[in-house]
Amino acid sequence: MIDLGLSKLAIIGVVALIVIGPEKLPKVARMAGTLYGRAQRYLHDVKSEVSREIELEELRNLQKNVQEQAQNIKADVENSIQKNMAEVEDVFKIEDTADTYASPAPDFHSATLEDQSRKAKEFRRKRLVRTSAVPQWYKQRTGGRMHVVSGAARVARFRPRNGQPPASFY
Repeated sequence: MIDLGLSKLAIIGVVALIVIGPEKLPKVARMAGTLYGRAQRYLHDVKSEVSREIELEELRNLQKNVQEQAQNIKADVENSIQKNMAEVEDVFKIEDTADTYASPAPDFHSATLEDQSRKAKEFRRKRLVRTSAVPQWYKQRTGGRMHVVSGAARVARFRPRNGQPPASFY
């Protein structure tokens, strides 16, 4: 920038005092100061805008590189999946041809009507034992849940009624 020393500033001040005059010199000095401040702010804004644009350009380049790498990785994964699927399909084709020559396996899943009825009775008996371990009258007396009740219904159930004295705990 401009190299202004103390001696040069003093010479400029003396010349300004002679040319402008002592009455207008303070006004001119204030105006020069405000113009100098505006110029500095404008230069600062321009510098920050340029640096922001440079950073944005760097980010765009970085984003482009990341997207290219992601596309490459995606293509590699898809290729490997296709290759593995082809290998698996080849193995299944070989097993299918081997199964055609094998003897049919016996069907173990067919159950007789007697087995099904026996299992149903056993299931009902176990369920009855599981649910009736606590007597019904005890569940009702202690407040065990007999059926699903919403939260609002539970609040309404235990809310004191108007006009009735609150029930004693004992």
